[in-house]
Amino acid sequence: MIKNIALGCSALSLALLPLLSAPAAQAAPAPEVTTLADAVGLVTVTEEDRTGYTRTKFKHWNGGDDAGDGCNTRNEVLLAEAVVAPTVEPGCKLTGGTWISYYDGHEVTNASSLDIDHMVPLAEAWDSGASTWTAARREAYANDQGADVSLVAVTARTNRQKADQDPADWMPPSPEAQCRYVGEWVATKLRWQLTADDRELEALKVYAEGPCEDTIVRYTPAA
Repeated sequence: MIKNIALGCSALSLALLPLLSAPAAQAAPAPEVTTLADAVGLVTVTEEDRTGYTRTKFKHWNGGDDAGDGCNTRNEVLLAEAVVAPTVEPGCKLTGGTWISYYDGHEVTNASSLDIDHMVPLAEAWDSGASTWTAARREAYANDQGADVSLVAVTARTNRQKADQDPADWMPPSPEAQCRYVGEWVATKLRWQLTADDRELEALKVYAEGPCEDTIVRYTPAA
């Protein structure tokens, strides 16, 4: 009987071994949370350089975060940001749905009227450090759905007005959107360790020390 108990214990130990030796699942890193003024102070200041930039150096839109849904990054962002979900037809064609373009406060009911804006435009990212990245990291940046603020669905008109300008030269036309915008701009710069030039930093400070002093910035550094 003792022998049988010993054999049973040995079998139980062997069964538990894979569980005990398996690495623990890593929890997602907690975001950094700080005031806008402190976040602006964390951005490195340096000269910008657009030498060698072309938009094609940032591959987008790729297959998105869910390779099995048949949607590219653009459509995955549209699905995530819809306030009324669209119908998804074969080939990830979106029909119906409603979105709010927060830059100008407009309600949009046609997905084709929306652009997916890179919070920090690709050219600005290039100027601010992405010129030294690998092609794979630039692709990751251009399709970043790991942070809600990196890509945003907005009216094509406001996106094209913004173009590649930073907050020293362009802000959303809706005054109610501006503090949110500055916070998300700085969060994206910190997430991707992008720099700012002097004019950009001074513009950010004006908002951080004035109308947007209560804005909170949350960001998680990109892997």
